[in-house]
Amino acid sequence: MKFLSKFEPQAYLLVRLIFGFLFASHGAVKMFGILGGPKVPPGATLDYLGTLIELICGVLIFLGLFTRVAAFIASGEMAVAYFKVHATANFFPIVNKGELAVIYCFVALYIACRGAGRFGIDKS
Repeated sequence: MKFLSKFEPQAYLLVRLIFGFLFASHGAVKMFGILGGPKVPPGATLDYLGTLIELICGVLIFLGLFTRVAAFIASGEMAVAYFKVHATANFFPIVNKGELAVIYCFVALYIACRGAGRFGIDKS
């Protein structure tokens, strides 16, 4: 399957775009109460901060702007979400329904290490 390696920059672009879009969508649902999701009230400090991080960092990752910093913050937010929300019930993600938080955390960490790629605004 070595022939696929020539498409690596395009595949990474898709990973970054899809991740950024989905992450920003989570923030938008909670910020604006769209798509049937509950709106997070501004008074709920930690929840509201998580919502802002998801919305802003998701857009930045999608654009490939300040990608490393945005992805690092997103990764940290997902780690906090996992341990604060999911791991309190049970440590194992498959049991505590924390798989999404875990995969978001580690994909964001990979993006933080990798940067925007060839097709991002940062071009790193």
